[in-house]
Amino acid sequence: MFLIGRDRVANASALDIRWVPRRFLGRTTLWPRRGGARLWARIIFEIEILRYLLALMPFVLGVLIWQDYALAIAQAPIPMLILIYLVEARMLRASPATRARLVSDAEADRGLDLLSTRGRKILGRMAAKRGLSAGRLHLVIEQSDMLRVPTLTLVSIQSEDGPALLHPDAEERALIEAELFAPPLTERALQHIGLARKIETHDITFEPAQVSAHARLAALMAERGRAPASAGE
Repeated sequence: MFLIGRDRVANASALDIRWVPRRFLGRTTLWPRRGGARLWARIIFEIEILRYLLALMPFVLGVLIWQDYALAIAQAPIPMLILIYLVEARMLRASPATRARLVSDAEADRGLDLLSTRGRKILGRMAAKRGLSAGRLHLVIEQSDMLRVPTLTLVSIQSEDGPALLHPDAEERALIEAELFAPPLTERALQHIGLARKIETHDITFEPAQVSAHARLAALMAERGRAPASAGE
Protein backbone atom coordinates (compact mmCIF):
# COMPACT_ATOMS: atom_id res chain seq x y z
CA MET A 1 0.00 0.00 0.00
CA PHE A 2 1.30 3.43 -0.99
CA LEU A 3 -0.30 5.88 1.45
CA ILE A 4 -0.11 9.28 -0.22
CA GLY A 5 1.06 12.22 1.86
CA ARG A 6 3.45 15.14 1.72
CA ASP A 7 6.19 13.26 3.58
CA ARG A 8 5.69 10.13 1.46
CA VAL A 9 5.93 11.62 -2.04
CA ALA A 10 9.10 13.12 -3.53
CA ASN A 11 7.36 15.14 -6.27
CA ALA A 12 5.08 17.09 -3.91
CA SER A 13 3.75 19.30 -6.73
CA ALA A 14 1.79 16.28 -8.01
CA LEU A 15 -0.32 16.36 -4.84
CA ASP A 16 -2.18 19.54 -5.75
CA ILE A 17 -5.80 18.67 -6.47
CA ARG A 18 -8.60 20.62 -8.13
CA TRP A 19 -11.45 18.14 -7.76
CA VAL A 20 -12.53 15.27 -5.53
CA PRO A 21 -12.10 12.39 -5.84
CA ARG A 22 -8.74 12.98 -7.49
CA ARG A 23 -7.22 9.94 -9.19
CA PHE A 24 -3.48 9.48 -9.49
CA LEU A 25 -2.96 6.00 -10.92
CA GLY A 26 -2.56 6.14 -14.67
CA ARG A 27 -2.56 9.93 -14.64
CA THR A 28 0.36 11.04 -12.48
CA THR A 29 3.45 9.14 -11.45
CA LEU A 30 4.11 9.61 -7.76
CA TRP A 31 7.69 8.95 -6.68
CA PRO A 32 7.91 7.61 -3.12
CA ARG A 33 10.23 8.98 -0.48
CA ARG A 34 10.01 5.71 1.44
CA GLY A 35 9.03 2.13 0.79
CA GLY A 36 12.24 0.65 -0.52
CA ALA A 37 13.30 -0.79 -3.85
CA ARG A 38 10.25 -3.02 -4.15
CA LEU A 39 7.81 -0.11 -4.17
CA TRP A 40 10.01 1.83 -6.59
CA ALA A 41 10.23 -1.13 -8.95
CA ARG A 42 6.46 -1.68 -8.83
CA ILE A 43 5.74 1.98 -9.60
CA ILE A 44 8.23 2.01 -12.47
CA PHE A 45 6.61 -1.14 -13.87
CA GLU A 46 3.31 0.74 -13.98
CA ILE A 47 4.71 3.07 -16.69
CA GLU A 48 3.32 1.79 -19.99
CA ILE A 49 6.16 2.78 -22.30
CA LEU A 50 8.67 0.92 -20.16
CA ARG A 51 6.52 -2.22 -20.21
CA TYR A 52 6.22 -1.95 -23.99
CA LEU A 53 9.98 -1.73 -24.32
CA LEU A 54 10.37 -4.74 -22.07
CA ALA A 55 7.85 -6.71 -24.15
CA LEU A 56 9.81 -5.91 -27.32
CA MET A 57 13.07 -7.29 -25.95
CA PRO A 58 12.77 -10.48 -28.09
CA PHE A 59 12.95 -8.28 -31.20
CA VAL A 60 16.00 -6.49 -29.82
CA LEU A 61 17.69 -9.83 -29.13
CA GLY A 62 16.71 -11.02 -32.59
CA VAL A 63 18.40 -8.00 -34.17
CA LEU A 64 21.56 -8.72 -32.21
CA ILE A 65 21.61 -12.45 -32.98
CA TRP A 66 20.51 -12.39 -36.62
CA GLN A 67 22.17 -9.22 -37.84
CA ASP A 68 21.63 -10.10 -41.49
CA TYR A 69 17.88 -9.82 -40.88
CA ALA A 70 18.09 -6.78 -38.61
CA LEU A 71 16.30 -4.46 -41.03
CA ALA A 72 13.47 -6.91 -41.65
CA ILE A 73 13.01 -7.52 -37.92
CA ALA A 74 13.01 -3.79 -37.14
CA GLN A 75 10.37 -3.15 -39.82
CA ALA A 76 7.83 -5.67 -38.52
CA PRO A 77 5.29 -3.49 -36.66
CA ILE A 78 2.39 -5.94 -36.73
CA PRO A 79 4.23 -8.74 -34.87
CA MET A 80 5.44 -6.13 -32.38
CA LEU A 81 1.91 -4.92 -31.75
CA ILE A 82 0.67 -8.48 -31.38
CA LEU A 83 3.40 -9.24 -28.86
CA ILE A 84 2.61 -6.11 -26.84
CA TYR A 85 -1.07 -7.05 -26.84
CA LEU A 86 -0.35 -10.61 -25.67
CA VAL A 87 1.87 -9.39 -22.84
CA GLU A 88 -0.48 -6.62 -21.70
CA ALA A 89 -3.84 -8.35 -22.13
CA ARG A 90 -2.99 -12.02 -21.59
CA MET A 91 0.09 -12.23 -19.41
CA LEU A 92 -0.36 -9.27 -17.06
CA ARG A 93 -4.14 -8.94 -16.97
CA ALA A 94 -6.98 -11.39 -16.51
CA SER A 95 -9.46 -12.15 -19.25
CA PRO A 96 -13.14 -11.24 -18.72
CA ALA A 97 -13.94 -14.88 -17.98
CA THR A 98 -11.18 -15.08 -15.37
CA ARG A 99 -12.32 -11.83 -13.77
CA ALA A 100 -15.83 -13.18 -13.37
CA ARG A 101 -14.47 -16.22 -11.49
CA LEU A 102 -12.24 -14.30 -9.06
CA VAL A 103 -14.93 -13.85 -6.40
CA SER A 104 -18.56 -14.76 -5.95
CA ASP A 105 -21.25 -12.10 -5.74
CA ALA A 106 -21.67 -12.78 -2.02
CA GLU A 107 -17.94 -12.46 -1.37
CA ALA A 108 -17.79 -9.21 -3.33
CA ASP A 109 -20.74 -7.75 -1.43
CA ARG A 110 -19.22 -8.70 1.93
CA GLY A 111 -15.86 -7.26 0.94
CA LEU A 112 -17.32 -3.95 -0.21
CA ASP A 113 -19.43 -3.66 2.93
CA LEU A 114 -16.37 -4.33 5.09
CA LEU A 115 -14.34 -1.78 3.12
CA SER A 116 -17.04 0.85 3.60
CA THR A 117 -17.26 0.14 7.34
CA ARG A 118 -13.50 0.31 7.81
CA GLY A 119 -13.15 3.41 5.65
CA ARG A 120 -15.87 5.34 7.44
CA LYS A 121 -14.41 4.35 10.81
CA ILE A 122 -10.97 5.63 9.77
CA LEU A 123 -12.38 8.88 8.39
CA GLY A 124 -14.49 9.37 11.51
CA ARG A 125 -11.50 8.99 13.81
CA MET A 126 -9.45 11.35 11.65
CA ALA A 127 -12.24 13.93 11.67
CA ALA A 128 -12.59 13.70 15.46
CA LYS A 129 -8.83 13.95 15.99
CA ARG A 130 -8.54 17.00 13.72
CA GLY A 131 -11.64 18.70 15.11
CA LEU A 132 -13.40 18.76 11.73
CA SER A 133 -17.12 19.47 11.82
CA ALA A 134 -18.10 20.40 8.25
CA GLY A 135 -17.49 19.42 4.65
CA ARG A 136 -16.96 15.90 3.38
CA LEU A 137 -13.98 13.56 3.47
CA HIS A 138 -13.08 10.93 0.88
CA LEU A 139 -10.98 7.83 1.37
CA VAL A 140 -9.87 7.07 -2.19
CA ILE A 141 -8.36 3.69 -3.05
CA GLU A 142 -6.87 3.01 -6.49
CA GLN A 143 -5.45 -0.31 -7.59
CA SER A 144 -3.61 -1.43 -10.69
CA ASP A 145 -5.57 -3.86 -12.86
CA MET A 146 -2.48 -6.01 -13.55
CA LEU A 147 -3.37 -9.23 -11.76
CA ARG A 148 -0.24 -11.29 -12.37
CA VAL A 149 2.24 -8.95 -10.65
CA PRO A 150 2.37 -7.69 -7.05
CA THR A 151 -0.60 -5.50 -6.21
CA LEU A 152 -0.10 -1.74 -6.34
CA THR A 153 -2.54 0.16 -4.12
CA LEU A 154 -2.67 3.94 -3.78
CA VAL A 155 -4.57 5.33 -0.80
CA SER A 156 -5.31 9.01 -0.28
CA ILE A 157 -7.47 11.07 2.07
CA GLN A 158 -9.16 13.95 0.26
CA SER A 159 -11.36 16.76 1.48
CA GLU A 160 -13.98 18.71 -0.45
CA ASP A 161 -13.00 21.73 1.61
CA GLY A 162 -10.54 23.31 -0.79
CA PRO A 163 -10.50 20.76 -2.30
CA ALA A 164 -7.37 19.51 -0.63
CA LEU A 165 -5.35 16.40 0.00
CA LEU A 166 -5.04 15.61 3.71
CA HIS A 167 -1.62 14.48 4.85
CA PRO A 168 -1.88 11.78 7.56
CA ASP A 169 0.42 12.14 10.54
CA ALA A 170 2.22 9.19 12.13
CA GLU A 171 -0.76 8.20 14.29
CA GLU A 172 -3.20 8.38 11.38
CA ARG A 173 -0.84 6.40 9.14
CA ALA A 174 -0.60 3.70 11.77
CA LEU A 175 -4.40 3.57 11.99
CA ILE A 176 -4.81 3.22 8.22
CA GLU A 177 -2.04 0.66 7.87
CA ALA A 178 -3.40 -1.44 10.72
CA GLU A 179 -7.09 -1.44 9.86
CA LEU A 180 -7.74 -0.79 6.18
CA PHE A 181 -6.39 -4.04 4.75
CA ALA A 182 -6.48 -6.37 7.72
CA PRO A 183 -7.59 -9.94 6.82
CA PRO A 184 -9.91 -11.07 5.41
CA LEU A 185 -10.02 -7.97 3.18
CA THR A 186 -6.42 -7.79 1.99
CA GLU A 187 -5.13 -5.66 -0.89
CA ARG A 188 -5.23 -8.69 -3.21
CA ALA A 189 -8.76 -9.57 -2.11
CA LEU A 190 -9.94 -6.03 -2.86
CA GLN A 191 -8.22 -6.14 -6.24
CA HIS A 192 -10.14 -9.31 -7.09
CA ILE A 193 -13.39 -7.59 -6.15
CA GLY A 194 -12.53 -4.51 -8.20
CA LEU A 195 -11.65 -6.59 -11.25
CA ALA A 196 -14.77 -8.75 -10.95
CA ARG A 197 -17.06 -5.74 -10.45
CA LYS A 198 -15.16 -3.44 -12.88
CA ILE A 199 -14.53 -0.90 -10.12
CA GLU A 200 -11.56 1.31 -10.98
CA THR A 201 -11.66 3.53 -7.88
CA HIS A 202 -13.13 2.92 -4.44
CA ASP A 203 -14.38 6.22 -3.03
CA ILE A 204 -15.62 6.07 0.57
CA THR A 205 -17.18 9.30 1.81
CA PHE A 206 -17.83 10.60 5.31
CA GLU A 207 -19.28 13.84 6.65
CA PRO A 208 -17.46 15.05 9.80
CA ALA A 209 -20.74 16.44 11.12
CA GLN A 210 -21.72 12.81 11.80
CA VAL A 211 -18.97 12.40 14.41
CA SER A 212 -20.56 11.99 17.83
CA ALA A 213 -19.80 14.25 20.77
CA HIS A 214 -18.49 11.20 22.62
CA ALA A 215 -15.97 10.46 19.82
CA ARG A 216 -14.83 14.07 19.77
CA LEU A 217 -14.38 14.08 23.55
CA ALA A 218 -12.42 10.82 23.39
CA ALA A 219 -10.15 12.27 20.69
CA LEU A 220 -9.62 15.43 22.76
CA MET A 221 -8.74 13.44 25.87
CA ALA A 222 -6.33 11.28 23.90
CA GLU A 223 -4.65 14.38 22.48
CA ARG A 224 -4.30 15.92 25.94
CA GLY A 225 -2.89 12.64 27.23
CA ARG A 226 -0.16 12.73 24.59
CA ALA A 227 0.73 16.38 25.20
CA PRO A 228 2.67 15.93 28.53
CA ALA A 229 4.65 13.05 27.04
CA SER A 230 5.57 15.16 24.04
CA ALA A 231 6.58 18.07 26.25
CA GLY A 232 8.86 15.84 28.31
CA GLU A 233 10.70 14.39 25.31
